[in-house]
Amino acid sequence: MTKSEHHHITILGSTGSIGCSTLDVIAQLGGRERFVVEALTGNGNIALLCQQARAVGARMAVTADESRYLELKSALTGSGIAVAAGESGLQEAAAREAEWVMAAIVGTAGLAPTLTAARRGADIALANKECLVSAGALFVEAVSQGGGRLIPVDSEHSAIFQALEEDQRHAVERIILTASGGPFRTWSRDDMAGVTAEVARAHPNWSMGLKISIGSASMFNKALEMIEAKHLFGVAPDQIEVIVHPQSIIHSMVGYTDGSVLAQLGAPDMRTAIGYALTYPERPVLNVERLDFARLARLDFEAPDEARFPALRLARTALTRGGLQGAAMNAAEETAFDAFVDGRLGFLDMADIAETVMERMIDWPAAADMNDVFAGDAAARRFALEAIGTRAAA
Repeated sequence: MTKSEHHHITILGSTGSIGCSTLDVIAQLGGRERFVVEALTGNGNIALLCQQARAVGARMAVTADESRYLELKSALTGSGIAVAAGESGLQEAAAREAEWVMAAIVGTAGLAPTLTAARRGADIALANKECLVSAGALFVEAVSQGGGRLIPVDSEHSAIFQALEEDQRHAVERIILTASGGPFRTWSRDDMAGVTAEVARAHPNWSMGLKISIGSASMFNKALEMIEAKHLFGVAPDQIEVIVHPQSIIHSMVGYTDGSVLAQLGAPDMRTAIGYALTYPERPVLNVERLDFARLARLDFEAPDEARFPALRLARTALTRGGLQGAAMNAAEETAFDAFVDGRLGFLDMADIAETVMERMIDWPAAADMNDVFAGDAAARRFALEAIGTRAAA
């Protein structure tokens, strides 16, 4: 992309932390002079969605909440910005002719619109974990058949993407995902048992939304990233490692058969990975913090404790079993997360619910098509609600 070209983009999930950071990167790289924003989508934060849409001159704004349609329409009256709502609105946004789509809708809700964008050939900047965790090979195949590129935006997968020498894939020995350890890295299980959502969302390094922050605290985010890595990079489950790195400076590493390990480093700022995905294969000029190695002085590493953070063990189980185990784990965790935030479930209970559902769906075969994925996801959510209800009644 040269500076004289207009790049047409869509942001699915523009009001979340990734979406806001994407808009900041776009502003840094030239704003309307370089980018045409085809569509922005959000959920309940109508004021922010409208502010964003007007600021970038978006051609369309969509709220996933159908009940907020009239509010959005009224707020954008006279702007010339098209308005839509609900699942059909998300699909319409994804179908617009943007060659680059940021997939940043959190949860399984982001799967269908991202799939629509992939099938029509858009380059997908993937920040939504569930596309690969739940749909895996089917999603990768859809991207390939559409003719677009799949560029990871998670800091860990972006790091691997950057450190993975394309002509040396045969020499990759291991993928090493780093984890900060979250706010409870040194806490005992007894200490974690009574924490609230407000406490769990306080990440020591990164500024993220509620779902991702709590997922970091429970290490479910890292568990999902393990499954993503398999599909993104074509490695076997036993080639995927996790190491706790509290400073969050090394974002991930690739180990090769000659003993070399290539790492990508940077300040904990998602704009670096977003900018790389937006301008790939070029590197943009971004106003982000530069590393001062003298001030850093040290980088620490430690093995993850799967007894205190069982989500990692569940991810290895899902990778080994295959089938719909990834979809089952993800859907159950999302359901348990909602119950935790609502105060109906304890922090440590989320992993127990996920494991219960995975065991219940152990014999479910791999998905033959996306209908099977959505059916498995729906079943896992039902089973999770049953398990939560049983726990509450005990």
